[in-house]
Amino acid sequence: MDKMTNDTQMADRIVRYGALKPCKTAFIDAHTPGSDRKENFTIIGGGVSESPDQHVHITLPHGFNIGAAGQPPNCRNSLHSHRTAEVFFVLSGRWRFFWGRWGDAGEVVLEKGDIFNIPTGIFRGFENIGDDYGMIMAVLGGDDAGGGVIWAPQVIEDARDHGLILSEEGKLYDSKQGEHLPEGISPMPLLSEDELRAFPEPGTRDVVPGYVARYWDLHALADRTPALVIGENGVLRDKPGFEVGLLTRGSSTEEMHRHDRPSVLMPVTGHWNVVWAGNDSYSAGETVLAPGDTMSVPEGLDHTAYPSMSGDAALYHVVATGDAPGATWTE
Repeated sequence: MDKMTNDTQMADRIVRYGALKPCKTAFIDAHTPGSDRKENFTIIGGGVSESPDQHVHITLPHGFNIGAAGQPPNCRNSLHSHRTAEVFFVLSGRWRFFWGRWGDAGEVVLEKGDIFNIPTGIFRGFENIGDDYGMIMAVLGGDDAGGGVIWAPQVIEDARDHGLILSEEGKLYDSKQGEHLPEGISPMPLLSEDELRAFPEPGTRDVVPGYVARYWDLHALADRTPALVIGENGVLRDKPGFEVGLLTRGSSTEEMHRHDRPSVLMPVTGHWNVVWAGNDSYSAGETVLAPGDTMSVPEGLDHTAYPSMSGDAALYHVVATGDAPGATWTE
């Protein structure tokens, strides 16, 4: 394979915050009051959007998906569940996460940089409780993100009352746009009471200690060496199919390293120089990442990242491990 030019070799693997393309009709609650102003972003992988309007920035498989949710104040994402891991960190704003069949089993408030490894198999939702537009970044386990979203029954019922119907195939139809379920296609069935009983209802004290990590605690841990945040031996011990680490100014280095799988860099604070060496496929080069930017680093490519300016600087690093995609909540 010929080396690509320095102008194009990484361009398709870097998504700038300002270039993110939102979808406002990604999910079944797109018309439901209180949820109708949210924006969904699919950055890496196919994601779990139910709308053909969703733009995917990087389609290369990584073993996980990267997405984001942007919401104005008092806007919420409705109760849902996934079959694989779902990890959020706050890029901006102040967010309340809640969970349980009706969203009242437990809750936690997260600030900038805080991270939440939401237990697989429980209904969860979130809302922006800050004063400004906020953004949370998400990592979903697996290349196919677990086959879609499982909605709490009331979400599907509310959506139907506002013109949106989800088919059994997971595709949205908007009656406000004159759309209807095709002949022979049934609506997504509601979960039965027996099925709903299989979704746990852990309380706040059960979830927060083992699944939530605060930014400044992690920042202190990563002062001298990078901190493994989520992983078998991480601060949040789990094997969701990927590892998440935190790198800060104090633990950054100009020494290069490589991974045998694609990895992803996601700054939380500060501006970061990313430098990579040349090989048979890529010319040597460098770029600067800012908060909200996302960069996919090819497998086997020597690279490094370190702050380019003074002040607080931290970035999350994600790499697949090939483990099972997340453990289901157990008592």
